[in-house]
This record gives sequence, structure tokens and C-alpha cells, in this order.
Amino acid sequence: MLYVVPTPIGNLEDITLRALQVLKQVDLILAEDTRTSSVLLKHYDIHTPLKSHHKFNEHETSMALAQRMAAGENIALISDAGTPCISDPGFFLVRACVAAGVEVQCLPGATAFVPALVNSGLPNDRFYFEGFLPQKKGRQTRLKQLAQLEHTFILYESPFRLVKTLEQLAEHIGSERLASVSREISKLHEDTQRGTLSELCEYYKTNPPKGEIVIIVEGKKE
Repeated sequence: MLYVVPTPIGNLEDITLRALQVLKQVDLILAEDTRTSSVLLKHYDIHTPLKSHHKFNEHETSMALAQRMAAGENIALISDAGTPCISDPGFFLVRACVAAGVEVQCLPGATAFVPALVNSGLPNDRFYFEGFLPQKKGRQTRLKQLAQLEHTFILYESPFRLVKTLEQLAEHIGSERLASVSREISKLHEDTQRGTLSELCEYYKTNPPKGEIVIIVEGKKE
């Protein structure tokens, strides 16, 4: 069995009792960064063996791990924060398990875009998750495509690139399009700023952000 286990995106208490039970009972935990995950496991007195599984090695190791599970091992997959496979490693392992006939269970739990979407105050009956925009090749094309979406869409961004991304969104989508920027979700300094893309851009030029960023943007009006 492969268990895909969401972990807290900030507050360490944002983890389910079932997730803790799984992490204690499996034979092995695969972690995006063992140093980061060790903090969580130590906090909950979990001593299960830990192994690195990240974007630089997942192509080479996923098949071998799937074969271990097919032979009888139970393994849990976690990322640094949130739900694995959502802008984090995990897809290749899940695909390898499916191909090998290994059962996969994804536990419900934390993911950053849900609270950011709800907090935005923008329509959320339908939404599109983009995740991280391409850094170079294809970026302009994606921005033009996003401009045509008629429902709310979601982006992840680094605090170092936030202003640039807001400027590009304003250029391609319209400076008066409503949006929100959420950061440090569930942490002590959690913050959400709302306004037009131009207003948010000006705000963050004078208030440099820190922490993980989720951008929510209003869809194109009919």
C-alpha cells in the first residue's frame, strides 16, 4: 500500500489523527526533504525510517519503490508541506504504483490553495488551479490563456517573484481585475491582501512579502 499523507502547511497541529497513525505504522516514510520532515516527526514522537524522495530522484526510484510495495511493504509519501503531488513530488510514484497493481490511498488534509481561495472573497463555485507559472519558456502563452478564463484561478508563487508576477498579470489580464494574495497560511503572521492587480502590485513594492504565496485572481467577466 502507498499512503499519500498531507502534512501541515504551517501550524503543526493541522494534521489528522489518521495521518499520525499511518506515519507511525508504515514501514517507510518518503519525504521531500528529510530535514524538514524530521521536525514534524520529532514533534509527534514518530520514529519510522525516513528516506528522501524529491523531484531530482523520483524518476529513477519510483519503479523500485513500487516493487517494494508490491512485495508487501507499506510506504507513506509526504512533502515538506501540504498534499503531495499538488505542485510537489509524487505523481511518478503514484503512477508507478498504479502500473504495478499497488493500492494507493490519499488521505484528506492540508493544501494551501483551499484556505486562500475561501479567504479571497472571489467566486469559488468553479475555479482553475494553475500552480506555478513556467519560469521562462511558455510563460507569456500561459498568461494569455489565463486571461480568457471565465472563472477564478489560482497561482502559487515565490515571495521573490511576486511583484513581477503581479505586474505581468496586470499587463496581460487587466490592471483592474480583482485578486488576493495570501501568505504564511496557518502561521503566526498569516496575511491576506485583496484589491485590484495594480493595487496589490503597488502594495508589495513597498511591503516586500515573506513566506509561501498563493494568488487568487478573478475570472474574465462575460
